[in-house]
Amino acid sequence: MTENTSGRVRGGDPRSRGRTSIADVVVEKIAGIAAQDVIGVHALGSGFARSMGAVRGRVPGAGSGKSVTRGVSVEVGDVQAAIDLEIVVDYGVSIVDVSGAVRVNVISAVERMTGLEVVEVNIAVSDVKLPDEEDEEEDQQRVQ
Repeated sequence: MTENTSGRVRGGDPRSRGRTSIADVVVEKIAGIAAQDVIGVHALGSGFARSMGAVRGRVPGAGSGKSVTRGVSVEVGDVQAAIDLEIVVDYGVSIVDVSGAVRVNVISAVERMTGLEVVEVNIAVSDVKLPDEEDEEEDQQRVQ
């Protein structure tokens, strides 16, 4: 044990010296990217949210409109997080399998990157992307 002149003990684990806070948007981005990485997930968010994102993307200075946080909402505490996702799946995939894979991928990514315990990942499937449907964002970008 090493003491300094003020009598305070030095040493110990440096990871326990101070506090780390993680903003909700950080967890939203991690969860959004992890969800989109799953095969069978066509997009995040409802059709309306994706349409508004496409419109926003055409406004100068408003960003690309392809936000990874669209369709993602989180509640972040000191040690736990709860995540809600709204997804669009590709036609023909098993929604049960895709939802399970999304949960696994999101929980793994968020817990690994943040150290937070993910207590739940709720998934709402808002639409199915049919093979002959064009993407709303593609429609918006063709006409400029």
